[in-house]
Amino acid sequence: MVRVRYAPSPTGLLHIGNARTAIFNYLFARHHDGKFIIRIEDTDIERNVEGGEKSQLDNLSWLGIDWDESPDKGGEFGPYRQLERLELYKKYASILLEKGLAYKEYRDSDSYGIRFRVPKGKTYTFNDMVRGELTFQSEEVEDWIIVKDNGIPTYNFAVVIDDHFMQITHVLRGEEHITNTPKQIMVYEAFGWDVPTFGHMTLIVNEEKKKLSKRDENIVQFISQYKTLGYLPEALLNFITLLGWSPSINEEILSKQQLIELFDSNRLTKAPSMFDKDKLTFINHSYIKKLSKEDFMAFVKPFLQEAGIHKDDEWLLDFTSLLQDRCLYGAMMVDLYHEFFSLEFSLSEEALTVLESQDFIPLIESLKEHLLENDFTSEQLSEAIKQAGKDANQKGKNLYMPVRIATTGLIHGPELPKTLHLLGRDVVLKRIENTLSVLKGE
Repeated sequence: MVRVRYAPSPTGLLHIGNARTAIFNYLFARHHDGKFIIRIEDTDIERNVEGGEKSQLDNLSWLGIDWDESPDKGGEFGPYRQLERLELYKKYASILLEKGLAYKEYRDSDSYGIRFRVPKGKTYTFNDMVRGELTFQSEEVEDWIIVKDNGIPTYNFAVVIDDHFMQITHVLRGEEHITNTPKQIMVYEAFGWDVPTFGHMTLIVNEEKKKLSKRDENIVQFISQYKTLGYLPEALLNFITLLGWSPSINEEILSKQQLIELFDSNRLTKAPSMFDKDKLTFINHSYIKKLSKEDFMAFVKPFLQEAGIHKDDEWLLDFTSLLQDRCLYGAMMVDLYHEFFSLEFSLSEEALTVLESQDFIPLIESLKEHLLENDFTSEQLSEAIKQAGKDANQKGKNLYMPVRIATTGLIHGPELPKTLHLLGRDVVLKRIENTLSVLKGE
């Protein structure tokens, strides 16, 4: 059975790179009906942050990832935190000392670390799932520390002990771990254990082809930030999966179930993966447009409320459904609201050119008269626009474009009667007055 793991350190928030590692391991496990394990590598005590483990698990869960064994779920191969496994590391470090495969390095008379004795003249070769056959010579690696003088194991030693006893079959991780692999193989061989299959994913780079860094302020780095901005977890899962993997079908908008079914490790890419912000926006927008009107309203309502915008659900449903196609992420709905109800009404040069292309004053004056005695329902507004068109002998583009400009200032926009209904009588009539004043040169 396939058994894979994601093993974060609780030293910070879940960022794009680690999320991709978790997602690829998860999809690989689910594709092969295997097990996905979460293990917390918490031995870097000084860098551990309070709530770091919870943040990792909460954000993975938000992305739609579930796991089979972990600190919170337990399992037969636990414990799943390294600091709770120190006796196990100590035991196997002692075995290496007894075999002469490791030695003590004293700092003073009482304190010592333990170094692994690297074999001489040995070649280490492994078949990487992404890069094919890779080879290292033992001369390239100096004797390395497996246990520090405080008794805490180093990463390359602890990870082997854990992966062996948790029966991990495949290790999918970032390419920065390639040079760690020969050290880990040395430990497997020292104990006569089976070596898992390794796969090292390529770098994620920014649009300038530079390695994605947490200090890169042009790209939102952390999963919690995307949640706060109002990206849909399904969209983010979809997007991240395409960073270093390509499906066998010519589709990019893929559900979690499709990703599981299609996930073939042979299609992991060898070239660096570019973080394309436009592509993320496109994917998220695609998911937003697929939401029902009711689900979209429920999704953006908390963002509006947090901004102090409180409306009843009937009004909110009309408003949010009108702008759903324009909304790229949840928090953007607040900006769209303020833009929609902006009291600063002005006519752009382009809009004025349209209005002055012929005499639209009779049309706009007629519209004003019909709106004065109107209940401002969408149906009545639609009828008022048609009547004004008849009065001024205008139709089609020559009817709807000048009416839209005179009432919203925009040349294009969402459904006009619904827009006017939401703007309300006072705002619409005031804008019409302003437009007529400009056209008449008053």
